[in-house]
Amino acid sequence: MKALVLAAGLGERMRPLTDSTPKPLLPVAGKPLIQWHLEKLSACGVDEVIVNTSWLADRFPPALGDGSRWGLKLQFVYEGDTPLETGGALFNALPLLGDAPFIAVNGDIWTDFDFARLPSAPSGDAHLVLVDNPTHNAGGDFSLGPDGQVHSRPSLTFSGIGVYRPTLLAGWRDVVGDVPGVDATPPRFKLAPLLRAAMVDGRVSGEHHAGLWTDVGTPQRLAQLDAALRAGT
Repeated sequence: MKALVLAAGLGERMRPLTDSTPKPLLPVAGKPLIQWHLEKLSACGVDEVIVNTSWLADRFPPALGDGSRWGLKLQFVYEGDTPLETGGALFNALPLLGDAPFIAVNGDIWTDFDFARLPSAPSGDAHLVLVDNPTHNAGGDFSLGPDGQVHSRPSLTFSGIGVYRPTLLAGWRDVVGDVPGVDATPPRFKLAPLLRAAMVDGRVSGEHHAGLWTDVGTPQRLAQLDAALRAGT
């Protein structure tokens, strides 16, 4: 199985830490944030990982190499100076991801979620991991029904971890509409509209992770996570 780690963010809220280091390469308990993902992906049977990059893209290959130290094959996809958003990132990486379902994970989160729990083939077009709402996203993103289907009514927060079929992106232009960036080459657009459209048709399943999860979006959250992991709490 293949995976995509979304690592192209500009890290603006993390400055000055990200002035010289892209956010996924910031150290957490002694190793880069993205390394935690690579170890988990390797452990669950993923053998090839694509990493999309933009800000300070040249820092990734020296830091991560070819992935062989984790039993992975790493490929880096440069999106240009302006990141392509989540939907554009998946669409741009499809030639490398192929036709089979793949895992995608945000490069700026940390979690104790076991990636081995993810389905190798979702019943619909996507399977999302949802978590309890953090204080910075108190309203939530989606909700999880008793039948395991995800709905657009906010209740829980999307963790940034999911399994997707390439078919989710079929007809993306009709779904996202005429928003800035769609006519660029490659196109730039968000994934959320595609997910919400698929939810209407019952094509998005999900699960609730009640364990540890952090959106490492600010220096304060990074410091808190680092301290907690070093303390073993």
